[in-house]
Amino acid sequence: MNDLTPHHQTMLATWQKHTHAEFVLKDPDAALATMTENPYVFCIPPGTGGVGRTDVHDFYAYQFLPSIPPDFELSSLSQTFGTDRIVEEFVVRFTHTLDMVWMLPGVAPTGRKVEFVLVGIVQFQAGKVAWEHIHWDQATVLSQLGVLDHPLAAAGVGSAAQLLKLSAAPMGAESFGAQTSRANSMSSRRFSSTAGRTRS
Repeated sequence: MNDLTPHHQTMLATWQKHTHAEFVLKDPDAALATMTENPYVFCIPPGTGGVGRTDVHDFYAYQFLPSIPPDFELSSLSQTFGTDRIVEEFVVRFTHTLDMVWMLPGVAPTGRKVEFVLVGIVQFQAGKVAWEHIHWDQATVLSQLGVLDHPLAAAGVGSAAQLLKLSAAPMGAESFGAQTSRANSMSSRRFSSTAGRTRS
């Protein structure tokens, strides 16, 4: 990482602080402190996440952080830097011993081990995390859990359309319905779009 520009080094330091708050501290306030005033997080396969500081805080506090299995492993494979973006590729491993409402809403703990590739696309604004798009192959996960025929397999069908709205809308200009999980069921939430247009 010695060839990174000072700008990229600042982005990386913020991203590392953010993931430390999530996976080590498990502190939603510390995670949110690394983000902009109007961030969003979108887990593409199940359509879960939050838009705006209140929604993102609630997503971290009530869905994501309490539902990280004790043996959860996140191994970085690669990092790619853009002007204001980091794309990181991981291998994820865990034993499905908890209700994981952020990732597997409605799927009761199976006790099975899972291993899969996850990709995070992280956009920065003024040195802070503006949004996260989290991708993984849900079919691979559900197959390893023995529940590939679960309705969750189709939960991300509308995620492409939702992501296009998030990526195309100007700051604070649009809201749209997204499927998110509460407790162990899928429920509807209004997300207020906060993203600028995504650059390719």
